[in-house]
Amino acid sequence: MLISKNQYLKGFGITVLILALVRCVFPSIARPDHLATESLSDTIQQEDTSRQVLQAEVHNVSARQDTVQKKHPIYGVVSYHRAFPDSNDVQLASAQKYGVSPVANRDEAEDRKSELVYMGSSPFFHIDPLKSSIPYLVPRASVLLHDIGRNFFDSLRVKQIPLHQIIVTSILRSEEDVARLRQVNRNTSENSCHRYGTTFDISYNRYKTVSDPQGPRRREVQNDTLKWVLSEVLNDLRKDERCYVKYEVKQGCFHITVR
Repeated sequence: MLISKNQYLKGFGITVLILALVRCVFPSIARPDHLATESLSDTIQQEDTSRQVLQAEVHNVSARQDTVQKKHPIYGVVSYHRAFPDSNDVQLASAQKYGVSPVANRDEAEDRKSELVYMGSSPFFHIDPLKSSIPYLVPRASVLLHDIGRNFFDSLRVKQIPLHQIIVTSILRSEEDVARLRQVNRNTSENSCHRYGTTFDISYNRYKTVSDPQGPRRREVQNDTLKWVLSEVLNDLRKDERCYVKYEVKQGCFHITVR
């Protein structure tokens, strides 16, 4: 079919008007391809940046968690003799300052509960069956013993070592106890610090494992490892002037008097 010149011009004009209208309504349709590409690149770059920031934050959180859960090293002390040199004479002055007057026997200790604290069971330490002493301390020494046990627990926890209780082997010695000991060992001091309720002995060769009877068996820990940890605890308290400590080789204990 033949189209006249007027019809062609009319159709061309209508087409131009329609395209102009489309461009006005959708201006982005006329954007150059390189601008569209740049916009897409910007979007991708922003997403990459956000992803990197998120990954960095996750890494930082993981690092903080690793720091919290990181096992603390065991240092111990360079020398037990040098770290804990406090002789009986040094400890005796503190015992006489903060302690009670010597008690005759267990019955008298029972009557002096206003001055002495009965040392029964505790989650932080275990008391051996006492053959030559009785379980009483002045309040100041009782607090010290509990702090030693609690600090020992804390140190084991941060070093990721199964919990153990320290074992107390000697506490207050009555006059009867001292007399009985001197019959067996003439080297036993008549003026022992143990007579004043300020002094106790903690074994460094034996520890009591803390475990659930119904739970799994606890990992075995060498006594030397526990001794190193205990020495750190005592060294810190001694430096804080909370106590005097003597490393007793023959008795296998730390001899401790409150300050």
